[in-house]
Amino acid sequence: MTNGNNTPRAMNIEQVREYTLSLYGVTEDQPFGDDNIVFRIEGKIFLCLWLGEEMNTLALDARHKFACKLPPERNEALRERYGAVTPAFHWNKKHWSDIYFEQLSPDLVAALIKESYELVVSNLPKAVRGKYQIGN
Repeated sequence: MTNGNNTPRAMNIEQVREYTLSLYGVTEDQPFGDDNIVFRIEGKIFLCLWLGEEMNTLALDARHKFACKLPPERNEALRERYGAVTPAFHWNKKHWSDIYFEQLSPDLVAALIKESYELVVSNLPKAVRGKYQIGN
């Protein structure tokens, strides 16, 4: 996925949704209303994709985002490195970050989605966790 300048194009909402659903065992629902899609593994939420746009009043541009669960130290490191990663607005800010995915490379966005998925899988009961291959 590149543009005419040979630089990676940002993922769009549908690409984020398609990639997330491509992970084994992922389901989606909308328990918080029509403007959010929640992605779960074994009933546990690992990502919430906001279907609206956040208006940045400083730049007057719209930005799409998702919230994902990551280890606290990983969230801190990402927030220090990328302006497009911020504490999640409606989630526990220690464990969840808002990812403004259009401002990041598609490879990084996919890696963050998979990292969130794998974190939640790693915390499932051992008997359930065995059917998932993580770390690949």
